Amino acid sequence: MKKIIFTDKAPAPIGPYNQAILVDTTLYTSGQIALDPVTMELVLDDIETETKRVMDNLKAVLEAADMTFENVIKSTIFIMNMADFALINKVYGSYFNEETAPARETVQVACLPKNVNIEISMIAVKY
Repeated sequence: MKKIIFTDKAPAPIGPYNQAILVDTTLYTSGQIALDPVTMELVLDDIETETKRVMDNLKAVLEAADMTFENVIKSTIFIMNMADFALINKVYGSYFNEETAPARETVQVACLPKNVNIEISMIAVKY
């Protein structure tokens, strides 16, 4: 059965989607961008700050489903500029235990919603 996951600690959806869907023990998050959940303003100071905001949004969604980053089995990172990869990777990596980090792909794209520099989605499993 499909369960909608919502928290006010992450940005409210800005279109016809939900923050995440839980099916049985598997959580599918929507892509998160660097929207501040309180002001709904973009946080684009620099790529590290932007990445941290994205990861904190994902953390809030995971927590709303009673999960943590340890439950994440797959991440997809979309970035505007592959030259930012090392800085993004440093921030992203700080949220995971390197030994149990999820599978991941990172893809450079031509454009992202609201012209942000990064968007991340995740799949997590309760075990």
